[in-house]
Amino acid sequence: MYIDNPEFIIYVAAVSFALGWIVAKVAAYFGNKFQARTRDPRDQRILSLDAELRVAQGNVDKAKAKLEEETQALKELQNKVDERDKKIENLTDTVTNLKTDLKESVMKTRELREELQDRAAENIRAEVKLRDIETELSVARASTDLISTGVLDYTEDEEEEATSTVAK
Repeated sequence: MYIDNPEFIIYVAAVSFALGWIVAKVAAYFGNKFQARTRDPRDQRILSLDAELRVAQGNVDKAKAKLEEETQALKELQNKVDERDKKIENLTDTVTNLKTDLKESVMKTRELREELQDRAAENIRAEVKLRDIETELSVARASTDLISTGVLDYTEDEEEEATSTVAK
């Protein structure tokens, strides 16, 4: 009865197609639901890479913070080194100036010593001359005193010497 009608076959085919499509969709939905429990290895790989990325970014942030701290510490140390270099340079200049002053002082001291030695030598020479003059003066006084007292009479001795030299 219904099979004899060609329109009926078309309706049955269309309804069968529609039911098949609906059943396939429902089966696919439930099939995907069960497959969702077992993830795709690619999804797991993506999730693990994402986690590694987050960890790496955290490490990078920590490393940046540590780098900033170390950079600040380096700047402080560099400032200290610069200050010490300036102090060393100042001390080196001071030492150079002191060496120059010392050399000048030594040269002046040597000049003064030489001058002192010259003056001492002149004083010694003057004292020697003074002693010689005093000695000569004392001899002259003694001679004068002896002549005035008559102990020495050169006039008689000269005549005797003159006669004794003629007689010979």
